[in-house]
Amino acid sequence: MPEPPHLDSPIGPARTVEVADRVFAFLQPDGSWWINNTGFVVGSDGVLAIDASSTERRTRSFLAAISSVTGEKVRILVNTHHHGDHTNGNCLFDDALIVAHTKCREQVLGQSVGGFEQIFGPVEWGNLEISAPVLTFEERVDLHVDDVRVELDFAGGPAHTTGDVVAWLPDAGVLFAGDLVFDGGTPFVLMGSVAGSITALHRIRNFGARTIVPGHGGICGPDRIDSVEAYLRYVQTLALDGVAAGLSPLEAAREADLGSYAELTDPERIVGNLHRAYSEIEGLPLGGPIDVLNAFADMIAFNGGRPLRCLA
Repeated sequence: MPEPPHLDSPIGPARTVEVADRVFAFLQPDGSWWINNTGFVVGSDGVLAIDASSTERRTRSFLAAISSVTGEKVRILVNTHHHGDHTNGNCLFDDALIVAHTKCREQVLGQSVGGFEQIFGPVEWGNLEISAPVLTFEERVDLHVDDVRVELDFAGGPAHTTGDVVAWLPDAGVLFAGDLVFDGGTPFVLMGSVAGSITALHRIRNFGARTIVPGHGGICGPDRIDSVEAYLRYVQTLALDGVAAGLSPLEAAREADLGSYAELTDPERIVGNLHRAYSEIEGLPLGGPIDVLNAFADMIAFNGGRPLRCLA
C-alpha cells in the first residue's frame, strides 16, 4: 500500500492504520482539543467514512489519506456526534450521504464553525460551512460496504453528548467509539452526562470489541472502557465530596488530588466534568442545559487564566 500524505504537526504526523481487512483508522496525535480520530471502510464501489475533522486542513489530510488507499469516492459519511472536531469538515465530502443520530442533526444545525478565540485562542479553521446530516435514526441502522456490515448504534445516555452513536463492525471485532472513549486524554462530558456516560460504556462493552478506535488518542483494547469508567466514577465521588463541603466545581477541582489522571492531556476538563456532575447531584435532567460558558471560564481559570491548549 502506498504511504499516504501526512499532516505535519509539532506533535507528530497523522497516520493511517489498517485495523482489519479494508477497515482503516486515521489517527491524529495527540488527540487533545479539536484533534480527533476518523476512519473509513473501503468497498468496490465506494467508501464509508466515519467522522470529519475540525479544520479544512485536517479534513483535507483525511481525504488525501483515503485517496492514497483507494480511488473510490466517499459515498457515506457517518457523524458519531455533533461536536465540530467531528463535523466541521462535513462540507468537504462532496455528495456523500451524511448519517447520524436525530439529535446530532439538530445540534449541528445549531452550531457554527469557529468563534471560540477566547477559549482556545486563534485557530485557522479554513473555508468551511455547516453541513448537517441528512439521514437520521433513533436507535440503530445497518450499513453495508460490500460484505462488511457497519452497525450504527445509539449509545444511549446522554453520554459525551445527547446524540452519540458508535460504528460497530461485528465480523472484524472493531468498534469506532467516537468520544465515548478517550485514550491518553481526559474524558469530557460537560455537554452530556457523567452517569449517562457510565451507562453508555456498559452498553458498548457488551459488543465484545477486540479493537477500539477512540475519538481521541491511540488504538486500544476493551480495557480502555474500564479506564474511562473509573475516571467518571472518580468525578462522581469528587462531586459528592465537593457538594458536601460547600465547594464550587472550580474549588473542588483545585483541591482535588488528580493522581494519575493529572498525566492525561487537557486535565482542566475535570472542572467541566464537575459542573455536569454537580447538576446531576442537584437533580437536573441528565444532559439538560447548564451554563457551558461559565464552565469553560472555570476551566480557563484552572488553566492559570490561559486559553486552553489547541493545536488544531
